[in-house]
Amino acid sequence: MSTGRAQWRRRVPPWAVDAGLVVLAVLDAWINLFDEGTPLVWACVAIGSAGLFLRRRYPLTVFLLTLPMTVFMDVAVAPIAALYTLATSTRNRHLLVGCALLHAAAGTLAWPLSEAFTGDRTWTLIQFAYTLATASAPVLFGQLVQARHDVARQLKEVEEAREHERALHAQTVLARERAQLAREMHDVVSHQVSLIAVQAGALQVASKDPDAREAARTIRSLSVDTLDELRHMVTLLRASGGKETELAPQPTLADLQQLIANSGIKTTLTGELPADVSTTAQRTVYRTIQEALTNVRKHAPGARAEVRLWHDAHHFGVTVTNTAPTRPAVALPSSRQGQIGLRERAELLHGTFTAEPTPQGGYKVELRAPARSD
Repeated sequence: MSTGRAQWRRRVPPWAVDAGLVVLAVLDAWINLFDEGTPLVWACVAIGSAGLFLRRRYPLTVFLLTLPMTVFMDVAVAPIAALYTLATSTRNRHLLVGCALLHAAAGTLAWPLSEAFTGDRTWTLIQFAYTLATASAPVLFGQLVQARHDVARQLKEVEEAREHERALHAQTVLARERAQLAREMHDVVSHQVSLIAVQAGALQVASKDPDAREAARTIRSLSVDTLDELRHMVTLLRASGGKETELAPQPTLADLQQLIANSGIKTTLTGELPADVSTTAQRTVYRTIQEALTNVRKHAPGARAEVRLWHDAHHFGVTVTNTAPTRPAVALPSSRQGQIGLRERAELLHGTFTAEPTPQGGYKVELRAPARSD
């Protein structure tokens, strides 16, 4: 029903509504006057009725123009329409009360004015109260319409704010997923492709069969290109990703032996972590070891590595140390995102990550985190 009324209002132009009110106001005045109107009275009727064309732009002025015709006759259309328009356009309650009182006073007065104070005072007071009650109706209804418009506008603003909030939340979730994808691509895919490139390079150098050497060269070249493309993808994803990212389930400490066996590096594993260390911490330790061994393969060929798990009363962590390389390193592209990712993982545990060269020409990385951190 309300939708039908709204469509009807949109179909009827405002000027047609105003013209209809003017006609009704003139008819109202003509019915009350019959043939007793003087030129002055009809002039007041004309001014007050025609002023309704301007009621939307000058509501207070139009209301004041209807007061003279209210004094001369008992009319309702013009002053009520003017009062309603004024009530829908202003928030000044004192002004509305004053206009209602002014309308009641004008409707109570009789023309000529000398007769207004010679009759029964009680009846005059009753008539004033009745006219004031009549004037209060369009004022209250106009204020109600204004409040309805305010509520509708506020609801629209709330809905727009919710839509904006939902869009921001979706963007945040997308950014976190991109950061997670970038981190896992670097930690998992880069690790495997780097291993392929290193092994292919070693095969290219060691093989005496020309076909095998060419195949190894091709594999190494494709691996290098793949690492380069991966670097661009990781950089692009990380540029639009968040920092704190929920990590998907990944290998834990139970997979360390397999990681070391597949690394192609002479590695010793010592120590252990507390039995109650969280799954998130286990993944972080695993990724730290994985990244450290990958860097040893890439930058320190022939080096040995030592992985030491440790814990005390307040902290736990892992230290990975490698010796100096025994042969020149194979040139491979680097995304330089590995240590950034490890520092981010350490921050998720409220810990620290350090990486520095050793006096013997090797390198050492260490993860340290509070014992009770998740």
